[in-house]
Amino acid sequence: MPLLKIKALKEDTQLMVWRITESYEELFNSVKLKEASLIRLKSMKSESHQKGFMSVRRLLMEIGYTDFDLYYDAFGKPHLKDGTHISISHSNDFSIIVLSEENIGADLEIVKEKIVKLAPRFMDVTHLEKLNVTDRLKKATVVWGIKESVFKLKNEMGISFKDHIFENEFVLEDYKCTVELRFNHKVEYFDILFDFIEDYVFVCAFKGKSNGMNQ
Repeated sequence: MPLLKIKALKEDTQLMVWRITESYEELFNSVKLKEASLIRLKSMKSESHQKGFMSVRRLLMEIGYTDFDLYYDAFGKPHLKDGTHISISHSNDFSIIVLSEENIGADLEIVKEKIVKLAPRFMDVTHLEKLNVTDRLKKATVVWGIKESVFKLKNEMGISFKDHIFENEFVLEDYKCTVELRFNHKVEYFDILFDFIEDYVFVCAFKGKSNGMNQ
């Protein structure tokens, strides 16, 4: 069954995971898309992205929404018309949706070897020291997902993964950590939950309790 799981991350927050096994035609025939979505779908050059786009709409249908309930703001952040907060991500064979009563940002990433080579561009690589090869790959991918999730939650131009978002030290077995965003002369704090879905890393960011302190 393509709907892989529904999981409560918190009392007011649910994660839904879709495994993409359908063909393009199967997905297209199973969803109803508004005109703007059809135009966007046809503009995508990759079938993988097209299937990810439609599988998100199938996930919406599983929980009582449709494509007509979803819209995007000027920065590309998704919203639902009823005010429920939503975050969306897609990577290869999986799509996810997170719904919450609070503002959230979520990301899904496949674990790839090249992430360690890229790590100096977006994180403090001392956080990867003394780890075996497998755990280095996983942790670097988690950190990338953390930065993506905070960026999605904040939804502001100019935020740099390397220069503005700082993960506090954590171990993979914790499945959680905290993050600081130092941007526009403020320090904001975020709580992070993460998990592993087969060869993928899932990350979700929530606003921390202490936010908006001046630098």
